[in-house]
Amino acid sequence: MENDTIAAISTAVAGSGIGIIRISGDQAFSVIDRIYRSRDNKKKLSDQPSHTIHYGFIQDGGEVIDEVLVTLMRAPKSYTTEDTVEINCHGGIYSVRRVLDVVIRNGARPAEPGEFTKRAFLNGRIDLSQAEAVIDVIQAKNEFALKSSVSQLKGSVHEKITRLRADILEQLAFIEAALDDPEHISLDGYAASLQNETRRILEEINQMIDSANDGRLLKEGIQTVILGKPNVGKSSLLNALLGEDRAIVTEVAGTTRDVLEESLSLNGILLNLIDTAGIRSTEDAVEKIGVERAKEKAVQADLVIYVVDSSSEIDENDREIMKALSEKKTIVLLNKSDLPPVTTAEQLREFFGPSSPILTVSALEHTGLERLAEQIRELFYNGKITFNDEVYITNARQKTSLIETKNSLEKVLQSIEDGMPEDFYSIDLMEAYASLGKIIGESVGEDLINEIFGRFCMGK
Repeated sequence: MENDTIAAISTAVAGSGIGIIRISGDQAFSVIDRIYRSRDNKKKLSDQPSHTIHYGFIQDGGEVIDEVLVTLMRAPKSYTTEDTVEINCHGGIYSVRRVLDVVIRNGARPAEPGEFTKRAFLNGRIDLSQAEAVIDVIQAKNEFALKSSVSQLKGSVHEKITRLRADILEQLAFIEAALDDPEHISLDGYAASLQNETRRILEEINQMIDSANDGRLLKEGIQTVILGKPNVGKSSLLNALLGEDRAIVTEVAGTTRDVLEESLSLNGILLNLIDTAGIRSTEDAVEKIGVERAKEKAVQADLVIYVVDSSSEIDENDREIMKALSEKKTIVLLNKSDLPPVTTAEQLREFFGPSSPILTVSALEHTGLERLAEQIRELFYNGKITFNDEVYITNARQKTSLIETKNSLEKVLQSIEDGMPEDFYSIDLMEAYASLGKIIGESVGEDLINEIFGRFCMGK
């Protein structure tokens, strides 16, 4: 099956200017020869040089289906490292499907989800971390997620993991050589040297593990709950941030009775915003359910934006909310600054420590909100996000392998501390080496590979 010639639509199946059908495999040029006709009806594409584009027509028997441009890429200089043909046709849903149908009836089979990238991995063009970065590029929702994914696609994770594995392998090779030839290779003082080297590697592993939380936030977005009493301006804030009237705003307290979720890129930071029901004591059964859901969302959130009405007194409902937020990352918005103030930032500071920013805003007049992105960046990314030399880990599988590596290296340090024989070091060093190998695709089973590529779209 892996050597079959495969084909799929590689662009969205929707009305568009162009649509692309990709063909890859040993028979890719034979397939295109059967269905392509040049204007003069003399050109045979299998005779043409690699990395060239040709104008002509796709035909089904004697019927011309579409006017096309065909790109030729010969192995190994293609995405899959196989002979590859891409047909650029008009982007109508029916016409693209019709061209694909002709391709399949003339020698290709439909590609499985992610099969083109899977072949690139199996043929050694990319490693598993780069393959996973492909889908992250496709799904990136903000500037930082895209930069991180492109960095991984270019091999930032691959390079770092490969270097760390080489460092571990060097220690393994020395231990094995010394054990095999003790007369010429001495292990005197080696334990101290290995201890220092293991600690250095472990420090890099810990840095990558620590980056995984930032990586998740960059990739998936910060789960952000807008919390507060009824009628303090939560829905007005959501509308102001989105730039549209997404939530219903009235003067009637309790208008929002369930959660409303939207995604927003705020100066490049992806926020998954959740507007919740106003928190207060109520006998209304439906509103009570909304209040409980609001509290549940707040517990699960990465960030709480707590909205306070500056034109009203703090009451018992406010105190209950503020008490519940004592352990959460919180930004306090003192809203309705367009009205005469009754509650001030100084009063709120009594309830919140210095780590919770308090901003004075008016959601109605859209003032003061420009500092929100700055404060979020300060809370989550120490004021900045940079990709100069940093490697962000952005998926759980890679993080799990790093944690396994960390555990093995800590066992090496423990063995050194306990004065164990050198062959004990080798066992755990080999485990660390294998765990790092899982990240780039070595020592992984077929089921895991199929699971990873099964999450891809059909034409990638």
